[in-house]
Amino acid sequence: MTLLRHWAAAFGIAVFWGLALWAPRAQANAYEAELPASLASATDMCALLPCAEVFPGAAHFSERKGQPPYVEAYDNASANKKLLGYVMLSTDITDTPAYSGKPVVTLIGMDTQGVFVGVKVLKHSEPILLLGIPESALLNFNAQYLGKAVSDKIEVGQSRPDEGVLGLDAISGATVTVIAQNQVMVASGSAVARQVGILAPTVRDPARYVVTGQRWGWEELVKQGAVRRLRVVREQVGLERSPEPFIELWFGDLNQPDIGKSVLGENSWNNLRRQLKEGDNAIFVIRTRGAESFKGSGFVRGGIYDRVQVRQGADAFTFRDLDALNLYGIEAAGAPSFTESAIFIIRSPSFSAAYPWKLSFLGNRVDRATGARSFTSFDSPYWLPAATLEGGRPTVVEPDAPWVRIWKARAVDIGLFAVLLVAVAVVYAYRETLTRRSTHKNKWPVNAFKYTAWSLSIVFVGFGAMAQPSITQVLTWFHSLLFQWTWSLFLSDPFIFLFWIFIIATVFLFGRGLFCGWMCPFGSLSEAIYKVARKIGFKRFQRQVPQHWHDRLKWLKYLVFFGLITVSMFSMGLAEKLSEVEPFKTTFLVGVFNRPWPYGLFVAAILGLSIFIERPYCKYICPLGASLAMPSTFRWFGLKRKKDCNSCKACAVGCGAQAIDADGRIDHRECLHCLDCMVLYTDTKGCPPLARERKRREKDGLEITPIGKNGYFIPIHPDTSHAAQISAKAAQGPDPRMPTPPVLPAHKQGARGLRWLLLEVRDHLWPWSAEGWRSQRALQVAGVSLAIAASVAWVMAALGSVSSGAIIGWWFGWSVYEVLIRLSGKRYVKDGLWWRDRYRVAGVMDMVSYVGFKNLMLGAALFLVLKSLGWLVP
Repeated sequence: MTLLRHWAAAFGIAVFWGLALWAPRAQANAYEAELPASLASATDMCALLPCAEVFPGAAHFSERKGQPPYVEAYDNASANKKLLGYVMLSTDITDTPAYSGKPVVTLIGMDTQGVFVGVKVLKHSEPILLLGIPESALLNFNAQYLGKAVSDKIEVGQSRPDEGVLGLDAISGATVTVIAQNQVMVASGSAVARQVGILAPTVRDPARYVVTGQRWGWEELVKQGAVRRLRVVREQVGLERSPEPFIELWFGDLNQPDIGKSVLGENSWNNLRRQLKEGDNAIFVIRTRGAESFKGSGFVRGGIYDRVQVRQGADAFTFRDLDALNLYGIEAAGAPSFTESAIFIIRSPSFSAAYPWKLSFLGNRVDRATGARSFTSFDSPYWLPAATLEGGRPTVVEPDAPWVRIWKARAVDIGLFAVLLVAVAVVYAYRETLTRRSTHKNKWPVNAFKYTAWSLSIVFVGFGAMAQPSITQVLTWFHSLLFQWTWSLFLSDPFIFLFWIFIIATVFLFGRGLFCGWMCPFGSLSEAIYKVARKIGFKRFQRQVPQHWHDRLKWLKYLVFFGLITVSMFSMGLAEKLSEVEPFKTTFLVGVFNRPWPYGLFVAAILGLSIFIERPYCKYICPLGASLAMPSTFRWFGLKRKKDCNSCKACAVGCGAQAIDADGRIDHRECLHCLDCMVLYTDTKGCPPLARERKRREKDGLEITPIGKNGYFIPIHPDTSHAAQISAKAAQGPDPRMPTPPVLPAHKQGARGLRWLLLEVRDHLWPWSAEGWRSQRALQVAGVSLAIAASVAWVMAALGSVSSGAIIGWWFGWSVYEVLIRLSGKRYVKDGLWWRDRYRVAGVMDMVSYVGFKNLMLGAALFLVLKSLGWLVP
């Protein structure tokens, strides 16, 4: 067993780094592939990309044309060549992000009937398609589009013939990625199909205007929404921050007589109307700030305005030189000066000024880290004020977002899953009722619910819904919170979304143990294997890791977690590769037999070890468990202890998680909430202090009263204290009802009301103390210096001189020092409800958890403020 224990200790580290080193050799060709530098602007796109691979039979391809751009595919290059179809690059048309926050760059072929004939992924940033799921899964998913037409209603999920919906089989475990890819395929194909006439234009009722003869100034036009602004700052396109924006445009409708005459003046508006044909619509655009032209280089080359576009629903309207008129001035009082202007005419019958539309500014964003350029667009919505239209604004029924359709399509399954989560939370909230009905010899009142939760977690949640939470989601959400939060991406996987609501809520209420011990599919599977092995004869081989080894090995999972967080700051892709230290994808999402043998061996080894050691992965390796353990330090409600627990080892001996120390204290970061100690807490025959008192009362013929909330028999006489039941040894020992000895900071004694609140804020923001200054003066001085440097870094970020990555580095460094500073002077944390003054002495991990969580929240808040003000450099 000694050899086995040593092997277990090294196993996690060896596999972790083994897979980390093996992973790069398995890298898929399209993962973060380098695309030609001139791809975004090259006219001959197919000289740079393998267009022939997505259009079999084509021998010649034209240059880019149209807006958005596409390429025509021909059977040969002669004068009699035949048009076969079109090839498009997805990022020329849409920048829909996938789960990584970056688009999947896709080359698409479509014939003249609008049927997809080829799809090739050129580049993606989805690490799950590199390791978690083979990239071939995405290729197989894309192959489902072949033979389907752009006019079809294509959705991810089951086909619904009665609704005319063609379903696509999703990639298990990559739902968000394929939903984003479906949006890319449909949006790209539709945009080109409408442009070349494959899809008929949308028919919208023409606008009918209310004409009052009223004239408005510029400020009033802006106030009522008749004139809107589109502003792009330099940071949004990857350039250095500057007080001057990249471009600032003002635009509006010129068809409504009152608005048109207010903007142009009556004579100019009447002249404009004489130049328009029946069904034409006019808008104006002016540039008030920024050196960038909205006409773009394409206007010079071919008379195309390639920087601006009007979009209405699924239709996009671009402009040529014949669609533009000179705008010489704005007559509205108070109008700003401008440096570039134009009147654009929309000549399509599918456009109606009565319906909402948006002006899009099209451009390329430069990745400051790599220098790579990518397509992006910046939109500003516009809808004529209701008072200017007869009958007001028409009713517009927008199609459901993809994530909404997923929730509707799986409403029953999602509802059952939500009921399961609520039921488990409610049952656990009443755990004391169950534990009081149980004894150490009959735990079925508790185990019936716990084992049911395990079974449902393994079968329904893990293998059925494939909703195993993962550390990769923690990393992704962490980065999204700091950089680009997109609700639709996370809502696209409803089971994971609901599961994380459950996890976050229960971690702060009860600690990590409810999820890790009851509802984690892999944890439940590991525990079930241990229990079944015990029943079938392996009990004599099952051992606990010696406590002194356990107390060392339990820190391994925190090292793995902090390592992943640190790596993710520099490379999210590498962090997700290293997160293969989790066996979850192999077990539930992909399957052991669908992955290379090292992954299957890793899962087999962990589950095999689970036969002999209870939950070895959960206790020693799991980075997800470590991430949840840190906020568990501050759970509101813990498991009960009594004074005698400091001298009685009954609970500690039977604790499978080995979370009870020699003084009877429970480490809620390690506790998996099996509730065995809670069963003993009120068991008059299993709990030694209660058994002694019961026997004494039986011997003396005294009444056997019920067990009170404090874990002792209710005194026979109301005026009798329960202290008589506490042994002398226990009375002199430490109090196990708190994880560490209680303490109340001197400055908080007697504080109430506003003074209490101010002291509370100071405690969180000011880590220095007089005691620390006396004992660790050099450390305090270093901490002050680092705090000043970190503060300067935030100010520099606000001034646009420091990137977000540098800020994270400074903030991380300050957090490390804050831990040391507080340990030297303010060595305390709160236990239980945050609004109570229940303080206790902080251990190192207590302080790391407190400072890490606090500074994460403060940093996220500062990031969001700076981003909302447009002050943060990407």
